[in-house]
Amino acid sequence: MMANTIRESRVVVITKACFAISVACMLMINDGVECSSPVLSRRSLSGEIETVFNVMDYGAKADDDTTDNAPAFIKAWRAACDSNGAGKVLIPAGNFFSGEIVFAGPCAGQPAITIEIQGNMSALPDPSVYSGGAWIMVERAENIEVTGSGTINAHGEAAWQYADDNNHLAVSLVFQGVGNCKLNNLNFVNSMGFHTKVTDSHDVTVTNLTITAPGKSPNTDGIHLSNATNVNITDSVIGTGDDCISIGPGTKNVVVSRITCGPGHGISIGSLGKRVDETDVQGITVSNCTLIGTTNGARIKTYHDSPELTASAITFEDLVMDQVKNPIIIDQHYDSKKKPKQSSVKISDTHFINIKGSTVSEIPIVLNCSSLVPCEGIELSDIDLVPFGTLRNLTSACSNAQTTLKGTLNPAGPTQCI
Repeated sequence: MMANTIRESRVVVITKACFAISVACMLMINDGVECSSPVLSRRSLSGEIETVFNVMDYGAKADDDTTDNAPAFIKAWRAACDSNGAGKVLIPAGNFFSGEIVFAGPCAGQPAITIEIQGNMSALPDPSVYSGGAWIMVERAENIEVTGSGTINAHGEAAWQYADDNNHLAVSLVFQGVGNCKLNNLNFVNSMGFHTKVTDSHDVTVTNLTITAPGKSPNTDGIHLSNATNVNITDSVIGTGDDCISIGPGTKNVVVSRITCGPGHGISIGSLGKRVDETDVQGITVSNCTLIGTTNGARIKTYHDSPELTASAITFEDLVMDQVKNPIIIDQHYDSKKKPKQSSVKISDTHFINIKGSTVSEIPIVLNCSSLVPCEGIELSDIDLVPFGTLRNLTSACSNAQTTLKGTLNPAGPTQCI
């Protein structure tokens, strides 16, 4: 009885508040002042009262392939960011086209803001529209969650012909300079460049994504990290034309778990050592993942003629390989035919543990380290890889690496090879 009375009182209060807002709007209109539609408020999962900023109220048009909805999305974000309270930017069901979108902070009081994508987003096809290197950018903000059940489709197939090392196409979604942020429950399709990127950021959780692109699509990494600290990536299905997950320079304290990867180039640390301002990689754990038909499995890759860096405290553990070409590979000669000087990236304290499954290569374990700074502390433990198809005998290869061998090793692991 008391609960009903309280509920009825809340309804009366809300009704009176809405009436007051309507009267105020009428008075302002009579004075020549524009008054936009009032936004809705609701209680979030965390218990906070959040205000909903529906992009349709800011001029967005669904199911119209002639409208660039970026200005409407940015206006809704700006209203939420400036509101000094918890908010939700809602992109409802429907098909929305847009060019470059920048959700820029910092926001007033650093409130929790959710960007909920329920509809399908499609990128405008002209690659030159994305001058900032991203289609959707969230930058300089804290406590942001990008979520929903929608699809982010860049239609990159029209732009892939322009992709090369000197022309990096737009990343579908970038977290730049953010903290305490989440990305989850979304579908990414056919990015122009990478699908997602987390850079110059800390304390980021990425979970329950589905990322899809053809196996021959160029440079379409699923998730790329650089200069990122305290990142968890879990429970996602990724199939692309490049690395499912690539962990770049300056990245520390990363957990990757329960990922299904394929097609693609596997789960990679690197490439490292391409630019002079790169910093160390440390504390990377990849576990409980399945790789299907990928060119690589657990990979570390570095360039020749690099700055002096370290990559250490790295563990690949409890991985299943299904017809993978290079299940375990350290390649310190990556894409370096024109640079004779060996890599200066020091790889140490690195562990490959309980990796099992099938391979399509006669040499499924390759430790190809730098002669300038040989690898140290490389552990191979409980490796069981069997040949697929017509392959028979498997072997391993090693150069410039100090190794520790434990448990059952199939194929036999390399002994000291410095």
